[in-house]
Amino acid sequence: MGQFFKLADLGAIAPELELILWGMGILIADLIIKDKKKLGIVAIVGLFVSGIFLFRLNGVEATAYGGLLVIDQFANFFKLIFLVAATLAIAISMKYLDIERENHGEYYALILFATMGMMFMAGAVDLVTMYISLETMAIATYVLVGFLRSSQRSNEASLKYFLLGAFSSGILLYGMSLLYGISGSTRFIDIAEALSRRPLNDPISLMAMITLSAGMFFKIAAVPFHQWTPDAYEGAPTSITAYMSVAVKAASFAMMVRVFMVAIYPMRPHWVAIMAAVSVMTMTVGNIAAITQSNIKRLLAYSSISHAGYVLIGLIAGNQTGLIAVAIYLLIYTFTNLGAWAVVVALKRRDVIGEHIDEMSGLFFKNPVAAILMLIFLLSLAGIPPTAGFIGKFYLFASAIETGHNTLAVIAVLNAAISIYFYLRIVVAMFMREPNEKTELTYSPALLTVLAVAFIVTMFIGIYPDPFISMARLAIPAGF
Repeated sequence: MGQFFKLADLGAIAPELELILWGMGILIADLIIKDKKKLGIVAIVGLFVSGIFLFRLNGVEATAYGGLLVIDQFANFFKLIFLVAATLAIAISMKYLDIERENHGEYYALILFATMGMMFMAGAVDLVTMYISLETMAIATYVLVGFLRSSQRSNEASLKYFLLGAFSSGILLYGMSLLYGISGSTRFIDIAEALSRRPLNDPISLMAMITLSAGMFFKIAAVPFHQWTPDAYEGAPTSITAYMSVAVKAASFAMMVRVFMVAIYPMRPHWVAIMAAVSVMTMTVGNIAAITQSNIKRLLAYSSISHAGYVLIGLIAGNQTGLIAVAIYLLIYTFTNLGAWAVVVALKRRDVIGEHIDEMSGLFFKNPVAAILMLIFLLSLAGIPPTAGFIGKFYLFASAIETGHNTLAVIAVLNAAISIYFYLRIVVAMFMREPNEKTELTYSPALLTVLAVAFIVTMFIGIYPDPFISMARLAIPAGF
């Protein structure tokens, strides 16, 4: 019987195990294969194989390893997002790394390892499991941010990200230690039960909640824990910036849903107030700071901060509509944002950095298809119909109104209006300025595929969102 349960536990983590083994295989293949682009294709195949294992777990509701991990529709939904994000990011990476002459096998292996950490985060219902998964993702990401070893900017970004990340992990661990002291357990359900037996204003419980929240707000780049984001995004390889902006954010939100809606749910009256203030600051600071940026990577970094503020609205609402909105928004954001980053990567050439708004001047006259695609992705980020971004924002704002957070909904709508201004700055450069010698795009087959997939999904969800909303609803059962 014991052997059976061990095998069942291995089957429960088959998608993650496959990524570990495949990543190790890539490190070995790196010594043999001379054409490093092939390693990118090998990594994408590994992600597809992991997806097949994940598909076989569809509909399964089970716990593994004595209740440390859970297999459910929520975890599977987010694992699918991580696999899609990693696949598209690797497809973008092959051209970028070739231009930078930094095409190495460990790059692709690190993306697989980071994705594996994210997948464990989505299913973690225990503090220790959650923390180990989080650090697996984080350490791989620190290295990837500094992957351009000859670039001082990349090295500096990696060091800043590492130091601030280590600091935030310390705060997170302090909160976890307090929760363990309160409950005598690291399991979310036991922690919730222990907190429910204590007074709502218990000082130790409040300290645990505040420190735990602070550590998590850092991971999603919420204000005032956002300072690392613009520097890390600007210094990192653009393909990694794209990956971080969607996958790391989605993984952190998946973790937050489990923690806030299960482990510390009894303290909801307190953390909703804190989260509402953080949401407002995050949306506002992110959007206002983005207005002044001329570097596209920094502009999209601040844009990413503001989007974290929007997603927090779903957690604040806390009802089924709000959590469905979180899931559907992160799915939409993955395709839309990666599509925008793919256009930025296409601007990159040996003699052109491809990161300044001026480098997109007159893009419509030189490459109308790329300009129109970028326009669609930016409109989706701004939440303009009939793009997918409108559906995501609609559900978030509706959840706020449903639960009586009308002021928060109004502030969010005003911030969405502000965001239109800085997205249109890029549109004006593409459509209303004369092209210059730097306005030129270079493609690869993989990059074209990413652009096509991102465009199709962005428009399809915007026009016919029902199948994707049904997926999100399955991932968030009633009474989650």
